[in-house]
Amino acid sequence: MKLLILGRGKTGSLIAEIARERGHLVTTLGSADNPGAAALTPAFLAPFDAVIDFTTPEAVAANLEACLAAGARVVVGTTGWYPRLPALRALALACGARLLYGTNFSVGVQAFFRAAKVLAESLPGYAFTIDETHHAAKKDAPSGTALTLQQVVKSALTPEAEVPVSFTRTGDVPGTHVLEARSASDHITLRHQACSRHGFAEGAVLAAEWLVSREEPAAVWDFAQIASQL
Repeated sequence: MKLLILGRGKTGSLIAEIARERGHLVTTLGSADNPGAAALTPAFLAPFDAVIDFTTPEAVAANLEACLAAGARVVVGTTGWYPRLPALRALALACGARLLYGTNFSVGVQAFFRAAKVLAESLPGYAFTIDETHHAAKKDAPSGTALTLQQVVKSALTPEAEVPVSFTRTGDVPGTHVLEARSASDHITLRHQACSRHGFAEGAVLAAEWLVSREEPAAVWDFAQIASQL
C-alpha cells in the first residue's frame, strides 16, 4: 500500500516505521508541511491507498475535511474532534470516502473496554471512578480513551450514572487507565498500562490495511467495531 501519515510526532513516526517494516510505501507530512490542511488537495491525495492522521486536536478537523472531501480512506487516531463527527460522517458518505476513527488503536485497550463493560454490568450497585495518566505533552484532558471508558461503563449502568474521571499529565508516560469499582464490602480495580506506543501504532497500520480491503463505496466505522477482526 501507499500510505500518507499525517503527523511526525512520536506516535506518527512509529506508525511510519511499522508501516515500512510491513512493506508499505510511506510519505509523511508534519505541521510545517501542511498548514491548515493546505497540502491535502485531491491531486496530492489521489496516489495514496489510505491516510493515517495522528496530529493534534487543532489540526485534525481541517485534515479530515480535506481528505474526506477528496474521497480518501482515512484512519484517525487523533482525539478532540468528536463534536464534529456527525458533520464529518455526512461528508464521508456524500463524497464516497471511508473513515475509521477511534480513541485508542491498541487491541489490548479494546479488550480492556470489553472487560469494563462486563464488570459494570455485574456490579450495578457499585460506585465507579476512572483515573488516567499520560505524558505531559498530551493536549486533550481527559483522554479520549478515558471518555470512551466512561461511556462504556455508563451504558452498562444507566446513562445518568455518575462516573467521574480524573487525570494527570507528567513526564513521557504512554498512557495508564484505571477503572475502580467500590462498595462497602470490597474494592475492584481494572487497569491498563501501555508500556510503549507500539501497540497504538501497530493497531493504526493494521486498521489502514483493513480499511483498504473493504469494498463499501462509502462508510464510517469506530475502531471498537472492527478491532477483533484484525
